[in-house]
Amino acid sequence: MNPFNPLTGPKVLAIFLAAFGIVIAVNLVMARQAIATFPGLEVANSYVASQTFDTDRSAQAALGWRAAAGFERGLLTIAFRTEGGHPAPVAALEATVGRPTHARDDVTPEFDYLAGRFEAPVALAPGLWHVRVRATAIDGTEFRQRLTLSVREGAQ
Repeated sequence: MNPFNPLTGPKVLAIFLAAFGIVIAVNLVMARQAIATFPGLEVANSYVASQTFDTDRSAQAALGWRAAAGFERGLLTIAFRTEGGHPAPVAALEATVGRPTHARDDVTPEFDYLAGRFEAPVALAPGLWHVRVRATAIDGTEFRQRLTLSVREGAQ
């Protein structure tokens, strides 16, 4: 093919269709990947959840609790502290540990309370994990928080 041949209508059409075909193919692949790895919704009905959001947030803030998660040698720890730095009076704890990008690795460990913190043996691979915590105070107030946990190689 001679590079000095004139650019004709069929050539322009072929270039146009090839360029947009590549863009459309990449978009379809990326959309399929996004849908296949979506972990799900945070709440079933966002409108219903929004009706009590401010009240729930104020009650949780009034507790004055701070939560922190850690992972070392196969042991997941979650510590709740009051504003004064003392262990918070947690009546019940539920937590789900999972990857931020998909739900297939989600686990719900059984925690034991020991020395001011909750502990549970869990097998976590290296990488980023989210710990979705739901604790209940003695008076029934719910404390919900999502904690980010980074597991290093060799911490299992």
